[in-house]
Amino acid sequence: MSNPSAQTKSTTAFLAQAAIAFGISFCALIIGIAYLPLDIWQRGFLLMAMLFLVSSSFTLAKVIRDQHESSKVHHRIDEARMEKLMAEHDPFKIN
Repeated sequence: MSNPSAQTKSTTAFLAQAAIAFGISFCALIIGIAYLPLDIWQRGFLLMAMLFLVSSSFTLAKVIRDQHESSKVHHRIDEARMEKLMAEHDPFKIN
């Protein structure tokens, strides 16, 4: 028999820590860009680059998560097929 894989779920504390860390780093970067001794167009460029980096980071994390979940589903389907074949196989059956 196969054991169903346990779903791992992040704790509330871990989720809060991740959200707080993201918020602090995001705000610190915006404040840092605002106080740089640069022209407004240079600050705008840095701000746009930062927003693109954050957006692409979320997208990359989602793609990696989706790919991992997809491989888990395919693995479970293959495992179920193998279990079905093994359950249907009778070594003492005469053709």
